[in-house]
Amino acid sequence: MKKRVLLTGGTGFVGKYLTQMLHNKGYAVNVLTRTPKENTEDISYYTWDVSTGNIEEKAVLDADYIIHLAGESIGDKRWTVTRKKAILDSRVQSTALLASVLQSNKNNVKAFISASGIGIYGALNGEGICTETSPAAHDFLGKVCLEWEKAVDAIAPLGIRTVKVRTGLVLGKNEGFLQKMIPIFRYGFGSALGSGNQYMPWIHIHDLCGIYLEAIENEAMEGAYNAAIEDSTTNTLFSKTLAYIYGYSVWLPNVPAFVLQWVLGEMSVLVLTGRRISNDKLLHLGFRFQFKNLDFALRDCLKK
Repeated sequence: MKKRVLLTGGTGFVGKYLTQMLHNKGYAVNVLTRTPKENTEDISYYTWDVSTGNIEEKAVLDADYIIHLAGESIGDKRWTVTRKKAILDSRVQSTALLASVLQSNKNNVKAFISASGIGIYGALNGEGICTETSPAAHDFLGKVCLEWEKAVDAIAPLGIRTVKVRTGLVLGKNEGFLQKMIPIFRYGFGSALGSGNQYMPWIHIHDLCGIYLEAIENEAMEGAYNAAIEDSTTNTLFSKTLAYIYGYSVWLPNVPAFVLQWVLGEMSVLVLTGRRISNDKLLHLGFRFQFKNLDFALRDCLKK
């Protein structure tokens, strides 16, 4: 029989790509979603509602592995008090709901693999390189990631291997943050943001999904892992590379930080700050990135 993976957030940007990769690798997939969908041969859809605590437990109990991606988008709306609460609660409460099903029922789950973010190191700029042992920051992003990971850690005492994938900026086709930049850069109006010196740890969606697959198949993989390319890409370099691919040199001045702060509010830290990230832990595990060059990765994402 095929091994079965339960995927939360399976209808999102990363989830859709990962579902296809799992299918291609011979896995059957259960997807938890808020909106009922019709099952296919290898994908079974189940419903849940984190706010009410309702969940079709069969989705969990039939699974050999769980990959937990669900959570309100961090970058889609301004960070009002209500929005910040939704971002935090959607991650912590959804993890707790899955944990409660596992605690209350006999199951066959061998590994619980959760998304997390490099935001755990804080919305700061700096030259220090963050490893998985670097302390969590005390700002909003740091708190969200830390509480999210604590909720995942509560599953480990059940005898289930736990993995936390601290993800950088994901490059992919058709969706994600890159797609918001394409219209601006395509027509020659791209420029760096703020100082342009802020680091942008990035990862191609193919490699990110490969890390989740590695977490399923490699029993030595446990704990937190930084999922980003360690190439010290800055916002200026990223902007110049994207402009070069479209056939021009950046000619506009940097967008001033105060403009971004006025437009985005507190959420502006997502584009005005960045930290250098080490991926040595993944490399020492034996994982190999297929997209290590920014120009190559961007061209792959932009090709039709």
